Amino acid sequence: MRAIVLDRQGGPLAERELPDPSPGPGEVVVRVGACGVCRTDLHVLDGDLTEPKLPLVLGHQIAGRVAAVGEGAERFRVGERVGVPWLGWTCNECRYCRSGRENLCERAVFTGYGRDGGYGELAVADERYCLSLPQGYSDAEAAPLLCAGLIGYRALRMCGEPATLGLYGFGASAHIVCQLAVHEGRRVFALTRPGDAEGQRFARELGAEWAGDSVAGPPEALEAAIIFAPAGELVPAALRSLAPGGRVVCAGIHMSDIPSFPYSALWGERSVRSVANLTRRDGAEFMELAGAAGVRTTVERHPLAQAGEALERLRSGRVHGAAVLEVSETGPASDPV
Repeated sequence: MRAIVLDRQGGPLAERELPDPSPGPGEVVVRVGACGVCRTDLHVLDGDLTEPKLPLVLGHQIAGRVAAVGEGAERFRVGERVGVPWLGWTCNECRYCRSGRENLCERAVFTGYGRDGGYGELAVADERYCLSLPQGYSDAEAAPLLCAGLIGYRALRMCGEPATLGLYGFGASAHIVCQLAVHEGRRVFALTRPGDAEGQRFARELGAEWAGDSVAGPPEALEAAIIFAPAGELVPAALRSLAPGGRVVCAGIHMSDIPSFPYSALWGERSVRSVANLTRRDGAEFMELAGAAGVRTTVERHPLAQAGEALERLRSGRVHGAAVLEVSETGPASDPV
């Protein structure tokens, strides 16, 4: 199979022919239709996340069809559409798994980090952690749901029930969360980097009531804010935008250092918390909600061979919506199986 391989962190990606993988017990082989390009992939490439399997096939937003099943694998049939997210395996034994917090599992294995991901024609996944995809989405349209959507959904739920919601950084996750929040009747304020007129226009098209730059801040106090950009300096800025009792949720897996800020910015029962990974319950809930809410993903499509170029476009902020690698055509979104 063709795959894009990372041999060392900080090093270049290389296109290679690899042996076709075989499923182990309880596993499936997925023929990748499309794989989303995520900022987490950049953090792995750059060495911000320090313990990847190497060599490694990146990619953890996989949409495709089951090509083979291993011994004991019974959830999906050959030909069925599935999604493979970041969370690839948990122990089901530690205190976190036993208390419904498998996203914090002490021995968790992550797709495109601890096991090979979707920057290739085939990927192996534990069937227990695969997700059924909603109908009405092509593989390219479904791929961003599997991380940008899922992490955004978990972050939104951690905000409580805010009437006013700020989204700092309007990329792949925010463009999905904005639609969910508007569907739920929330007023959305999009905060982008200064001068990003196109990003602000995009946010308004998706239902944001207001869009402006993160330095100036929103025109009124917010009840909650989600930070998607990996910039620690946005935490004090978001705190200053909150009404008393408001929450700042940091949705990234990596962020630059948060600068010091006065206690007065936190006082008034404001809070800051992070989102870590996802659970299978998040996945099932979000996939159902995305279809019911009519969430549409805006995707910038790239062939597999251009994975490096797609990552650099993401790094430089030139992607509006989500970047996706189109790997193979696995059939119409609504094919019966």
